[in-house]
Amino acid sequence: MSSDKMHIGNAAAFAFDRTDVGIPVVESLVSSGKPSALFYETLAERTLAFAQRERLSDPEKGYSPNIAGFVGPVLQRCIESAVPIIGNFGAANPMGAARRLHTLAKEFGISGLRVAVVDGDDLRENIRGLQTKQWGKEKPLDLANTKILSANVYMGSQPIADALGQDPHIVVTGRVTDSALALGPLMHHFDWASDDWDKMAAGVLAGHLLECGAQITGGYYADPGRKNVPGLANVGFPIAEVNEDGSLIISKPNGTGGVVNTRTVKEQILYEVDDPANYLTPDVTLDISEVEVEQVGLDRVRVSGAKGKPAPDNWKVTISVDGGWLGEGEISYAGPNALARARLAAQTIRERVDILGLDCDLRTDLIGTISIHDGDTGQLTRSFSGEPQEVRMRAAANANDEATAALVAREVESLYCAGPAGGGGVRRNTTWRVKTGSVLVPKKDVKPRITMVTEDDI
Repeated sequence: MSSDKMHIGNAAAFAFDRTDVGIPVVESLVSSGKPSALFYETLAERTLAFAQRERLSDPEKGYSPNIAGFVGPVLQRCIESAVPIIGNFGAANPMGAARRLHTLAKEFGISGLRVAVVDGDDLRENIRGLQTKQWGKEKPLDLANTKILSANVYMGSQPIADALGQDPHIVVTGRVTDSALALGPLMHHFDWASDDWDKMAAGVLAGHLLECGAQITGGYYADPGRKNVPGLANVGFPIAEVNEDGSLIISKPNGTGGVVNTRTVKEQILYEVDDPANYLTPDVTLDISEVEVEQVGLDRVRVSGAKGKPAPDNWKVTISVDGGWLGEGEISYAGPNALARARLAAQTIRERVDILGLDCDLRTDLIGTISIHDGDTGQLTRSFSGEPQEVRMRAAANANDEATAALVAREVESLYCAGPAGGGGVRRNTTWRVKTGSVLVPKKDVKPRITMVTEDDI
């Protein structure tokens, strides 16, 4: 391509992120005058399992529930400014997402929308027939005797780059690596070869820096009195200004809150990285051990020095299975002796589970006192000796059936009158759960597909 620089903006870091943040990002991309792309990262490890369940109940569903909220505010501006949108909001139903986007375009009076669908990540039907290897030290899932809800391989950037070659307004994907959402547009724009490992590494690093949205612009960084961040309620989402050699500057839209400094960038570089010299992706093995980070202006940080090695021959597949049901109940105790009453409430629930003969795994927490750092055994809860003014007791049961989980939650509500004294503010909930695990499959068994969907196909 003709330009030696490309701007990539991020407008979502998960499925339920803010939906208004894309507007200033797009305006910044357009005002730069540089070739640009916008992406939405909306998938977490378990998201696809819930999406698959939704699709099974309604074949038209199973994509990101917020797709219209994300894309709607920026669609017209992106189309008229030639800023392609890339998003993994296809989840378990990329074709359904494409159809919803066409419906959205019609609602805005937009005609001629072109949506490229990238799929091939769904291995649910044939995962048992593939040659798989165990991922890391995770406890293996019993795939032979368990209904598989979802099995999605993390695909790389090449199909996104190829899809952009067909000049779509939007590229919808299922499961791809988060970084592929940025690397794909960069490969397309700069015509980077897929075996130019240093370029691939630089693109993966760009995507890694952007993928968590406001996490790099001060959101997750904020810690009052230690790491102060202005305007957090209007925090700007990140933009990477990428050079052809792979070096880049991280910035954010003018007039937005948040901060971009060397500390926010370094924190994000290290996020989810186990081995800095060998960060595995389907596109490249990224080495960040010699990356340099430099403040070059207000809310502008230069990043360079990414190195790459050949990509692995096996790709990660996240598999989700039925995890049973979670029943939760909470109740508050306040005033003198609140901790002792909350402890008695927890003990009472445990005894009630035994009396009723319920088959479940039970955990109790004293929220506001000890919960985050305690384990299922409750050792820290028992040893805590302070005297808080208020304590909220939580009981949570994991059971194979919904009725058992719901009964434990109702037992917490019974404490209103069954004691101990002064309990109030009960909340209870029963939720279907998902268990996940991962395996590796040979990349040769992954067959990405690209389908162009126009309004004539709807």
